[in-house]
Amino acid sequence: MFHSCSERKIRILSLYLILSLSSSILVLASRVRHLCRPDQKDALWEFKREFYVHSNGIAADKKTEMWKNKTDCCSWDGVSCNPKTGQVVELLLRDSSLNGPLRSNSSLFRLQHLRSLDLSANNISGILPDSIGNLKYLRVLSLGDCNFFGNITSSLGNLSYLTNLDLSTNGFTGELPDSMGNLNQLSELHLKSNKLSGNFPSMLLNLSELTLIDFGFNQFEGMLPSNMSRFSNLVSFLMVGNSFSGSIPSSLFMLPSLGVLTLGRNEFSGPLDFGNITTQSSLGILSLLENNFNGPIPRSISKLVGLFYLDLSLWNTGRGVVDFSIFLHLKSLYFLDLSYLNTRSMVDISIFSPLMSLGYLDLSGINLKISSTLHFPPPLEILVLSSCNIAEFPKFLRKKAILYYLDISANQIKGQVPEWLWRLPELQYVNISQNSFHGFEGSVDVIQRSGKLILLDISSNNFQDPFPLLPNSTKFFLGSDNRYSGEIPRTICKLVSLDTLVLSNNNFNGSIPRCFENLNTTLSVLHLRDNSLSGTFPKESISDNLRSLDVGGNWLSGKLPESLINCTRLEFLNVEDNRINGTFPLWLRLLPNLQILVLRSNEFHGPIFSPTESLNFPKLRIFDISENRFTGVLPIDYFTGWSAMSSFVDVVEHIPDRYAGRDSGNYHNSVTMTAKGLKMELVGSGYTIYKTIDVSGNRFEGEIPESIALLKELIVLNMSNNVFKGRIPSSLSNLTNLQSLDLSRNRLSGEIPSELGKLTFLAWMNFSYNKLEGPIPQGTQFQSQDTSSFAENPGLCGVPLQETCGGKEEATNQEEDEDEEKEDKDQVFSWIAAVIGYVPGLVCGFTIAHILTSYKRDWFLKLFRSFC
Repeated sequence: MFHSCSERKIRILSLYLILSLSSSILVLASRVRHLCRPDQKDALWEFKREFYVHSNGIAADKKTEMWKNKTDCCSWDGVSCNPKTGQVVELLLRDSSLNGPLRSNSSLFRLQHLRSLDLSANNISGILPDSIGNLKYLRVLSLGDCNFFGNITSSLGNLSYLTNLDLSTNGFTGELPDSMGNLNQLSELHLKSNKLSGNFPSMLLNLSELTLIDFGFNQFEGMLPSNMSRFSNLVSFLMVGNSFSGSIPSSLFMLPSLGVLTLGRNEFSGPLDFGNITTQSSLGILSLLENNFNGPIPRSISKLVGLFYLDLSLWNTGRGVVDFSIFLHLKSLYFLDLSYLNTRSMVDISIFSPLMSLGYLDLSGINLKISSTLHFPPPLEILVLSSCNIAEFPKFLRKKAILYYLDISANQIKGQVPEWLWRLPELQYVNISQNSFHGFEGSVDVIQRSGKLILLDISSNNFQDPFPLLPNSTKFFLGSDNRYSGEIPRTICKLVSLDTLVLSNNNFNGSIPRCFENLNTTLSVLHLRDNSLSGTFPKESISDNLRSLDVGGNWLSGKLPESLINCTRLEFLNVEDNRINGTFPLWLRLLPNLQILVLRSNEFHGPIFSPTESLNFPKLRIFDISENRFTGVLPIDYFTGWSAMSSFVDVVEHIPDRYAGRDSGNYHNSVTMTAKGLKMELVGSGYTIYKTIDVSGNRFEGEIPESIALLKELIVLNMSNNVFKGRIPSSLSNLTNLQSLDLSRNRLSGEIPSELGKLTFLAWMNFSYNKLEGPIPQGTQFQSQDTSSFAENPGLCGVPLQETCGGKEEATNQEEDEDEEKEDKDQVFSWIAAVIGYVPGLVCGFTIAHILTSYKRDWFLKLFRSFC
């Protein structure tokens, strides 16, 4: 009995040990199986070494820098493996600061079992290689927000398992490859913000699994297919910002699964047909803004009862009457934008009272009736009533406790801003510009007590002293075009978060406050133009964060503060119409983002170049140094580094969207320029169009530099009122975009180059008061000019002047001159090559000269002939 009991215990203990050992072995084996295979590890490690990691000082998750060669690669950041095979199946390196091209022989393509690949938000440039199609098991491919360009490779059609493809925010061009019609598992297609073109890709109609298509902000055109019903599972269709035209197929609105439809900023036209919409429609977001629709808004829109976002802004009703009651059936509406419908209707805003979910309402451009006793229950958060012919401040706002954005600009409201406005607990953004307000109710600190205010735009009113005290939360203050006087209040310097300060066109005097140095890390926009400010520009007041500085039209003196050299973000610099003196600030070339430079009408003097330093302005688009006392000869290569004027550069100015005041403030840069003999003001987006050089009204001498012919994007060129001499370079004919040319009041001689007659955009020109001679070039652009454009050139002849050109002898002379001009032109086009070969050519030149003047001259000539 004892033995049997002991044996039983021993057997149980043995079984326990066996099970424990087996479990340990299984655990160890499992761990071994989880280890990444050596070939996969090698491929990952080589892939890491193909890129360099750099984040430009921006915080980023540098995953590959955490990889260690002696550790299990399946545990590396961004890497996941198949636990059974050890093969890498996921590589997720979004925003990992990878820099460099994705090569066609990249080790990445040895990871043959990848199912998810995310390299988005990295600086991976170049063409997407065909090798991407070798990753045949991919389900998810995310390459958005990189720097790929060129055509999308057709090899993507090999990825038959792909369900999600994201190539958005790149530089892809051309049409989509037909092979993408093979991706019959594809569910989401993200292609927004590229430069893709062509008609809507019809092969996509075969992809019945698609739930999302995003082609926003591309260059697609033509009509949408009529049989959109084939997208039976489509939930989101995003086509904003293209050039699609024609009518919108009604089959699109009848897709029962469709929830999001954005077709804004296209060229769709005609009346809109919603088709036979059923109450089962899932459409929640509909955006049709800025198209070419005309006629009445279809009443059938009232059947889209699930809508909570509706944007029909800029619909052209042809000054017809709009029945706004059709929107009252949309009980779920939160966002409603009906701005600028081009209607003659007078609308009582109370008609929208039944929309109890309405939080965003924009009725700008519509004549509104607002009763002083109006009860408006919708819980408004954003209200935009710009240009609505409102004559009184809307009193119903008094009870809007959650209102945080109010725009009642460009109306006819007079008197004082009510004190109760600043008691609204959530109010952060207020735009009351372009009215006739003259003050604020309550004490001077009434606004300061509002607490949460971020933006206040009171520009273009009749406000006058006292200047309001602003809360410390203020980031954007725009108070231009009012009647404020005295010194700029030093209390502004206490706004430690201030980003934008615009006080132009007032009556401020005194000096620029030195206390602006308190805003050194925040202030990015400082506009003080057209006041009566005097004294020097204190270097302490320059914020290193400045992006736009305008102090034109004051009485400032002294030198331009060299502390601007620290403003590496500076794009716009305008100091025109002051008394600033000193030599040309050559250090401006160190500002990498400078686009607009206006030094006009000051007391600058001396040369504008240094013999030891090149003057490269790679992003400069407007260069106006007119009406100063600059002197000297401009070097032949002066304009060689001005890239933005030499070729098309897509430059974006920081101009806010209609409602982007929450992010950047509602300011617009403006500058006055002389074009076609007239002064004109450029505001906002005008800067993306004009490329201008104006050096008029100085004392420059010598010949016009040949390198100006490199500036092929130049639109306005004004070199008048100087002492330029010599011939007009025939190479100016390279400036094919030139619209305005002024070379008047110089000492130019010879003939006007006939090649300039080829400049088809040249609408205005002035060659008067020179020493030019010979026939005026033929061509419509020249013949259509007024005679004053050629006045005081005694030797000029031909239309439009009354002086006729001579006969045969003059024709012969003209031919000889043309031959000379041709020879000069050849020399012009060779100057760049001459510069490139300057150093070796100089050595060779001296060597040849020495030989030719030495006793070995005959020997050298024989040697030269033998080579010829």
